[in-house]
Amino acid sequence: MSLALIVLAAGQGSRMNSDLPKVLHPLGGVPLFVHALAAGQALQPEHTVLVTGHGAEAVEDAALRIDPDIVLVRQDEQLGTGHAVLQARAALAGFEGDVVVLYADTPFVTPETLDRMVAARTQSDVVVLGFEAPDSARYGRLMMDGERLERIVEWKDATDEERLVTFCNSGMKMAKASVMFDLLSEVGNQNAAGEYYLTDIVGIANARGLACTAVACDEAEVLGINTRAELARAEGLFQARARAAAIENGVTLISPETVHFARDTVIGRDAVIDPFVVFGPAVTVESGAHIRSFSHLENAHVGAGAVIGPYARLRPGAEVGDKAHVGNFVEIKNATLGTGAKVNHLSYIGDAAVGEATNIGAGTITCNYDGVFKHRTTIGARAFVGSNTMFVAPVTMGDEAMTATGTVVTQDIAPGDMAIGRARQEAKPGLARRLMDRLKAARKAREEG
Repeated sequence: MSLALIVLAAGQGSRMNSDLPKVLHPLGGVPLFVHALAAGQALQPEHTVLVTGHGAEAVEDAALRIDPDIVLVRQDEQLGTGHAVLQARAALAGFEGDVVVLYADTPFVTPETLDRMVAARTQSDVVVLGFEAPDSARYGRLMMDGERLERIVEWKDATDEERLVTFCNSGMKMAKASVMFDLLSEVGNQNAAGEYYLTDIVGIANARGLACTAVACDEAEVLGINTRAELARAEGLFQARARAAAIENGVTLISPETVHFARDTVIGRDAVIDPFVVFGPAVTVESGAHIRSFSHLENAHVGAGAVIGPYARLRPGAEVGDKAHVGNFVEIKNATLGTGAKVNHLSYIGDAAVGEATNIGAGTITCNYDGVFKHRTTIGARAFVGSNTMFVAPVTMGDEAMTATGTVVTQDIAPGDMAIGRARQEAKPGLARRLMDRLKAARKAREEG
């Protein structure tokens, strides 16, 4: 069955009390709308349409960075969910398959649930996703007659008897594209808000003799986010699920509740994650690695058996080889560390390549930025870099070379050579005492004067 995905991301989200569009608020390290897109992609849609509105340019820029092939349409006036879906009509002109409508602020719907909607579509013209909600005061009711969905009743319009129904409307729907848009063309806005509601297609479909049904899912899957409090709750749910999945996959989390994952974090079996570790987007940790406490990783790859931290920071482009060590208060950015390389203390390695089994001494810095351009440092294999070495890039250090402590490297170092680039020490007899006496006398004179 050919399928298109329509994700609604046009709302203002005024209850977030934010200048940032609601769907750009992060959940699991990525914009909120990404979760709905990812769930829908499991259906392998031929087309994915994102309907934008409030903050459209920012939302569209973010969407194109994630999926350059996504189709973007705008709802310039926010006139309801039915009106929003209609904005995708032109983009899907000629498409003969089904459409699934998802919401960018509802991040937890699962591919399995969407698969059940697809299965139900083989027997019904319109499929609605519903859920059981004991505390259901906010939700529209799905009025069922056996497997048939008769109508959707909004809470404010429901009778006392209808309000006793706990099967609620999530808003997500599926139908053949031509049927969906044809039904929407008949939806009116004769309601208190003057909006065109997607829910109205069920009544119109039934009046035409079309078959409508509902598929049930867990309430947690359709948690909508409208406030910062709900966003915080959703983050907690996301983290709990991510931690449980990691443990199930063979990862050791010493203190699970203190570890924070991104949506795309990948950690191999038998890796050990100490307390208070934060994974930003695009991090992969291979099997047997050890991430120690208070480390922060983002857009980085950690090889098998490597040790990171404590108090380490891996920034975008960090590539740490198998069995390499990145120690306390070390920052790696856009740099590769070869197999078994060690950077254990108080160092910055940026825009660099470090060869296998090389040891980087404490306080080493690759001076990669001249105020305008970035420059690269290349350090060979099995080299030894003395503490407090400064590499003034661009510069290359060969295999098995060495630098003396405190060296400022401004020229290439040939393989096997030792570089000493510091001023010769001179001793000035008695100068320290004389200078200190002079300073103390000056302070005393100032105090007495």
